Amino acid sequence: MKDFKQFLALGLTLFALLFGAGNLIFPATIGQSSGVNVWWAVLGFCVTGVGLPLLSVAALGYSGCVDLQQAGSRVHPWYGIFYSVVSYCAIGPCFGAPRTGTVSFEIAVRPFIDAASVDWAMPLFLLVFFGIAYWLSASPKKIVDRVGKILAPALLLVIVLLIVRSHLPPLGVPQAPDANYASAGKAVLQGVLEGYNTLDAIAAFIFATLIINFVREAGVTERGAITAAVIKSGLIAVAALAAVYLFIAKIGAESVPALGRLDTGAAVLSGASEALFGSVGAVILGVIVLLACLSTVIGLITCCAAYFWRLLGVLSYQAWCAVFAVSSFLVGLFGLKTIIVATVPVLMFVYPLIISLILLIFLDKTFGGRQCVYAWTTAATFIMALVDGIRTAGWLPDGLQSVLADCVPLYTIGMGWLPFAAAGFCAGLAWKKCFPVKAA
Repeated sequence: MKDFKQFLALGLTLFALLFGAGNLIFPATIGQSSGVNVWWAVLGFCVTGVGLPLLSVAALGYSGCVDLQQAGSRVHPWYGIFYSVVSYCAIGPCFGAPRTGTVSFEIAVRPFIDAASVDWAMPLFLLVFFGIAYWLSASPKKIVDRVGKILAPALLLVIVLLIVRSHLPPLGVPQAPDANYASAGKAVLQGVLEGYNTLDAIAAFIFATLIINFVREAGVTERGAITAAVIKSGLIAVAALAAVYLFIAKIGAESVPALGRLDTGAAVLSGASEALFGSVGAVILGVIVLLACLSTVIGLITCCAAYFWRLLGVLSYQAWCAVFAVSSFLVGLFGLKTIIVATVPVLMFVYPLIISLILLIFLDKTFGGRQCVYAWTTAATFIMALVDGIRTAGWLPDGLQSVLADCVPLYTIGMGWLPFAAAGFCAGLAWKKCFPVKAA
């Protein structure tokens, strides 16, 4: 692949697949909360909201693995299957895909209808939304044409329109920051933590499978060349993400004088769009959200269908697309609030495991790729990730929480898994030294 247009199309495809409504909402919220420290907060947000997705894409390309299951199998083959199934279900039919439909409805449809119409309008909208998603997902070879060459440029064009208008003139000036963003250091740290909410580190690892397949179909077979092509495409995607985060956060920071402090990023963007464009602003925001969510759900259904088709060997790829489109529609009927509440504990469990796997892949050569290091590190990470998931669900006894808060570094900010992972890595290295592989 030497044609820049091919890299650009792949990069824009990955951007559109990653860029859902949450990627608009979180930066707007951060902007309002961080005020005059907005640039420090965005810097931290980009570390995890941009840096981790790029590392995910690069890790899969660097590993030479075809998908998440093969990468996870470096820990153990059964773990590779277990973790892949959990991850695909989490970002697919259980949480991620239904959320795209419900967010689209809340922002692009609900403002234009009366409260009495919601009960019948939401199921109808979700039916049409996931019907279109199924149609666009059923032919995976056309994804680059449909998403990278059509939906992604359209999405960026509408976002650019909003950004340009926000400067002519701006809504206001940034105000004093919240306590969590009171200093530059606090703003960076809080931004790092908020960046996890995008969930793009998990999604990027899964979407990278699509990008690698497209690279191979273009005739690239050498491992180093595949890695280089994937990283170049990833850089285009994350550069676009970073630019959007930067300007949306700026709009959020400048919106406080005109809108006041609002609870959610959706409300911030809705108010800013209306203030900047008048009544047509809600329509513009609705178009942005619909394009973003539709692009994302296409990638989610495509990847989930392809994975379970390979894993189980039953039904056709198109049938699996239908299964996930229908299941996403059914879960979406529970509503956005229910989906968000149910998602958080699962993601608190899944996220640390994907980060530790990414780090192990890049460190693979330093410990000779020994399975014991993968296993010990993952087992230690698994323990605290499971505890964090249980704690977030509200099922962890208060006494145990107090003990963990006192004894485990970083536990109180939801990152107690880091010292556990480090301890597991050291234990794996010690095991490797005590039990070396005997030469054949």
